[in-house]
Amino acid sequence: MLLTDKSVILVGGKGGVGKTTMSATLARLAASRGRKTLVVSTDPAHSLADAFGVPIGDPKGGQGVKLEANLWALEIDPDREVKVHIDRVAAEMKKLTRPEMFAEIERQMRLTQQSPGAQEAALLERIARILDDGLSTGGFDLIIFDTAPTGHTLRLLSLPEAMAAWTQGLLKHDNRSQKLAGVLDHLTPKQGRDINNPMTDPQEHATSGMSERNEAITERLLARQRLFQRTRRIFTDPQSTAILFVLTPEKLPVLETQRSVATLAAEKLPLAGLIINRVLPDDADGNFLARRREHEQQYLQQIASSFAPYARFYVPLQAMDIEGMQGLAHMQGLLEQAGL
Repeated sequence: MLLTDKSVILVGGKGGVGKTTMSATLARLAASRGRKTLVVSTDPAHSLADAFGVPIGDPKGGQGVKLEANLWALEIDPDREVKVHIDRVAAEMKKLTRPEMFAEIERQMRLTQQSPGAQEAALLERIARILDDGLSTGGFDLIIFDTAPTGHTLRLLSLPEAMAAWTQGLLKHDNRSQKLAGVLDHLTPKQGRDINNPMTDPQEHATSGMSERNEAITERLLARQRLFQRTRRIFTDPQSTAILFVLTPEKLPVLETQRSVATLAAEKLPLAGLIINRVLPDDADGNFLARRREHEQQYLQQIASSFAPYARFYVPLQAMDIEGMQGLAHMQGLLEQAGL
């Protein structure tokens, strides 16, 4: 039901547990069932192209590269997104300021490009627009996000609310500024009266220009706030969105997933299940593997106990790496056997 009922699936987990392989396989599985599917990598260390065995990248237009019937893929470049985002903001600011301010705007934008959170903010805006366009004009039935390692994913999921709140703060600040401008306008003598009063100079007090500028700024801020609010609603809606965590039956991935699940619950984000990857198969022979399987059972029991409320899908360890379309086709069969 995850692949047939949901519009958005976010695949997360600790680095190296097989998120990208699972994201690519889920996308192929959904596409094979007739759903028009887009799989998007938001991890700066992209490996989606490696998983499919074909070049992907981020072509202009944002619809991704068509790989097979019903299947598209896209790799977002976070550094490029920051540059595009900063350039767009700078261009909008220049429309609303005097030419002598342009050099300072460019300097501030260069500094902003390196500031903490700039990459996440730019990435979130691109994701929000992919959701907006992909689920409407793009006509996709399902968008799957192959996310960066856990901490980055959790920040990204909680960011829409923070960004919307920050934008609301700017709007309130701008509203106060407009009220102050109104008070000054009321107190300023009209042109032709009290000519010695310096506030009568129309060059110093161009209220008509300020009104138009404030309106333009407010409209941009409101549009941005609405975009983040829509994204937040999508992320938190269990009817349309599912979050899947991938982990392996080992100490560190289990502990990290436990912390992540607690964070998702606190943020009211819809965790739908977990894919437990690379479980030793029963027919793996040899004394070493027998001992390893015995050790692994402790973590499998811990997973069953810690994540009892959630669906769990177990995928066996393979003798060879999963690569290319042929390898993903094999993994599709394993995920179907697991219940997906």
